[in-house]
Amino acid sequence: MVAKTFQGLEDVLAEELRDLGAENVEPGRRMVSFEGDLEMLYKANLCCRTALRILKPIYKFTARNTDELYEHTKEFDWGSLMAVGSTFSIDTVAFSDEFTHSRFVTYRVKDAIVDWFKDRYGEDKRPGVRLQDADVMINVHISGSDVTLSLDSSGESLHKRGYRVAQTEAPINEVLAAGIILRSGWRGDSPLVDPMCGSGTFLVEAALIAANINPGVYRKHFSFENWKDFNPELFDRLYNDDSNEREFNFKIYGSDISPKAVEIAARNIKSAGVGRMIDLQTRPLSAWNEAPANGVLITNPPYGERISSDDMDGLYELIGQKLKNVFKGYHAWIIGAKNEYISKIGLAPSVKIPILNGALECELREYIIFEGDYKSFRREGGRLRELEEKKAEKRAERPGRRSDGDRRGAGRGASSDRPRFRDGRGGKERDFAEKRRERRGDNARPPRNPLEERYRPGGARRGAPAHGGRAVSEDFRPGRPGAGKPFRSAAPAPYQRAEGFAPRVEADPENPLAKRRSEEALKQITGKQPSIAPMRRRKKDL
Repeated sequence: MVAKTFQGLEDVLAEELRDLGAENVEPGRRMVSFEGDLEMLYKANLCCRTALRILKPIYKFTARNTDELYEHTKEFDWGSLMAVGSTFSIDTVAFSDEFTHSRFVTYRVKDAIVDWFKDRYGEDKRPGVRLQDADVMINVHISGSDVTLSLDSSGESLHKRGYRVAQTEAPINEVLAAGIILRSGWRGDSPLVDPMCGSGTFLVEAALIAANINPGVYRKHFSFENWKDFNPELFDRLYNDDSNEREFNFKIYGSDISPKAVEIAARNIKSAGVGRMIDLQTRPLSAWNEAPANGVLITNPPYGERISSDDMDGLYELIGQKLKNVFKGYHAWIIGAKNEYISKIGLAPSVKIPILNGALECELREYIIFEGDYKSFRREGGRLRELEEKKAEKRAERPGRRSDGDRRGAGRGASSDRPRFRDGRGGKERDFAEKRRERRGDNARPPRNPLEERYRPGGARRGAPAHGGRAVSEDFRPGRPGAGKPFRSAAPAPYQRAEGFAPRVEADPENPLAKRRSEEALKQITGKQPSIAPMRRRKKDL
């Protein structure tokens, strides 16, 4: 079977199906495939909060054009699913270069089904086509040349629970609302607040989750009830089973600035029969000065698209202020459009999840509102994932930072996997090409410090080995520990200084410039006072 859902809720739906006992559950793109028996089919329709519809594939084949589509469709035994007097409808989804017009695909499949009955029962014996409330609903899915015909077991989309009797403008979809609540991890073990509740969708869906009431109990009909193999006894047993329902020991708090919206929400809450769990008030967000402790906030503010405010920037800034000052200790989940308004909240989200709300591309963001500073929050085990990832990216991009074992690598243009070693002359890293040049004596690399070569006769260091290789232990013996390994002399020989050359000034530990340059040396070379620009202070990590 296949359960359809919204983008971003596939993993949530997969977990729901596993909890129901489905087998071989595999999330896909806006769908989850799974296996089970007839009971599993009924339970998926009754219990899944994040499924839009449940499809049962009945026939798969390959077709390269509409003629092949017609012929293969006509080969199926349609009499096993419907009678001559039945009605049917067809819904087509096509992702194919060959089948570019879904409506034409629908006509060809319809013709194949009708002709199958005409060939067997006569020219005037055929099932009827009905766009709404058909006895059998057929789903056609085409990907490239692969065609899958499925029965839609749900009928109307499962987001139409049956409890909504009224709605405000642009209400959030029930399936999307339930998916956001489930993704937040809330299961009724703390208070929940929606300070901009609109028609009350979050409030009702949260109450159903808290009490573990199946969302399908409000529906009057499922399409599978028209199938020839429908088992009414099995379905009635599942429908009337309330053994998994539980008590909710907290409250769900909802409010809205609009009295009309609050009235509509109250009607929907009453229709769902969950009024005892919900505290509903007419109250603007600005009037929230206190909140129940250690709760979860989930809300769907205006995006500035279909619903707007006179001051959208001010609205989102107010959301940020209330989160910081009123909802301390909360996990706040806010769904918003991908526009400039949501950034006005002014807080770092711990999670950002791309999600579709109808045709609008949105983001679901989580804000962890902790008391005190961030360091204290981290010491107690808290973590803002989004902030930590940004910090890691900045550290990786900073020039000269070491990473992955080679901390002098790509940040300064060097290859991170280039072989390197430490020699005995100051412990500096060099590659093997430098080592080979030293052994051959040709193409000798100039010394790193030009002053060093200029002010020592012969260009050689006292005590250096005569050969061009590296210094080895004087106690070299084959087989002895450390034999032949580089060493650093305890008292390295000083360079010879030219006559009149001022001694090197010891670096002042309080002066970072003195560690890198000798002002006295530069003054004697250039004949004038050197100009050394002060180093910029490095910004601290946020």
